[in-house]
Amino acid sequence: MTNPEVPIRILYIEDERAIARFVELELRHEGYQVRLAHDGPGGLALAQNEAWDVILLDIMLPGLSGLEILRRLAADGAHAPVIMLTAKDDSSDTVQGLDAGASDYLTKPFAIEELLARIRRVLRERPRPGSDAPATRLQAGRLCLDLPARSAMVDGEPLELSRTEYDLLAFFVSHPDQVFTRDEILNAVWGPNFYGDTGNVDVYVRYLRAKIDDVYNMQIIRTVRGVGYGLKRQPASEA
Repeated sequence: MTNPEVPIRILYIEDERAIARFVELELRHEGYQVRLAHDGPGGLALAQNEAWDVILLDIMLPGLSGLEILRRLAADGAHAPVIMLTAKDDSSDTVQGLDAGASDYLTKPFAIEELLARIRRVLRERPRPGSDAPATRLQAGRLCLDLPARSAMVDGEPLELSRTEYDLLAFFVSHPDQVFTRDEILNAVWGPNFYGDTGNVDVYVRYLRAKIDDVYNMQIIRTVRGVGYGLKRQPASEA
């Protein structure tokens, strides 16, 4: 199953540093871990030597083109899904990239919301590296999580959750009847490189309670004073 404690890692290979920095900040804001490379050879080395969940790949790169990187990754075998980013509105580049193994493409300039949507799509369509079991579900009473699809339902009704809300909920559901400190939760869900404080945990627990407990008359996340939070294995309805 997908491990919610492992953050999603994105490699972004882009030689235009201002664009790269802007996109990096937006991705980090969404909770992704991001590594930048600004030329073809450096990007290829990172793509080949580290595990990634998604690779964002500019086509026009110094030293080695994005298309050549795609071909070399394809020759190596399995690799993370690749989303091509190109300033060329040229169908031949698109066709060559898709033929070389890219999962999707965007033409610059693009809206960050569209890029985020494309990332979510390729993540849904391909299991993450390091998953330790086939597609599965987690159940907590009336609540059900489909981990590969990154979806949640109560009584069969879909929940509209942000990425962070989903990751936090998945973390709790994966560890029923356990209590975690705010620091432990922050490290597991937001990652060790997150620079915010533990108040983020309280905020997102409130978000989940508003969307689950208040709407469906459940008590799913309990507060343990002086310690932190935990999930009840069988949340009871008070209806």
